[in-house]
Amino acid sequence: MRSKKRKKFSYRDIKSVYNIVLFESSPEEFHKFPNVYIHRSEQKSDTGIKIELLQKYVFIPIDIFKKTQHNKNITGKLNAWLMFFSAEEPEEIVKLIQAYPQFKPMYEETYEMCRNMEEIMGLFSKELRELDRNTVQLMIDEMQEDLEQKRVELKKQNKELEKRSKEIEQQKNMAEAERLRADRLEESERQKSEQLEQALRRIAELEEQKG
Repeated sequence: MRSKKRKKFSYRDIKSVYNIVLFESSPEEFHKFPNVYIHRSEQKSDTGIKIELLQKYVFIPIDIFKKTQHNKNITGKLNAWLMFFSAEEPEEIVKLIQAYPQFKPMYEETYEMCRNMEEIMGLFSKELRELDRNTVQLMIDEMQEDLEQKRVELKKQNKELEKRSKEIEQQKNMAEAERLRADRLEESERQKSEQLEQALRRIAELEEQKG
């Protein structure tokens, strides 16, 4: 059986990544465009060079969307989804479900979640406890890594201190040996001086006896 030939990898095959940001209360900059509720943005170079980057951004001010759609019919799936995210009044929800029945199960699931809030909070608390345990374990791991790093540094410092101590001990021994050598040299010079002095006295005595 012949194996299927693998397609050669190419960065061109990587799809763009879209970051979608929904603003419930949008910043002031968005209100400069009161009739626009979808802003698409891309990364650009400061030199103007054209490079196709994967990261894309879509900013959606929900509050501006609601103003533009007030008393209007829902047109298109995009507007339906945005209405699903933003609808708060029962009339709006009914209007959305009538136009797009597929959203009804989602509202029913949301309703059941709200009815079983205690169970949801229990699940949320369980996740938080797990998150806390993971956070604590991460902190412990980081502390252990830090301690291990400090042990390595301390061991290195101890080796440096031992090396320096040996060098100081060697210098001390050399200094002591030099001092002993100087003492022996001084003693030898003193003895020679005494011997010379004795010899001069002896010579003087012999000359007196001849005279």
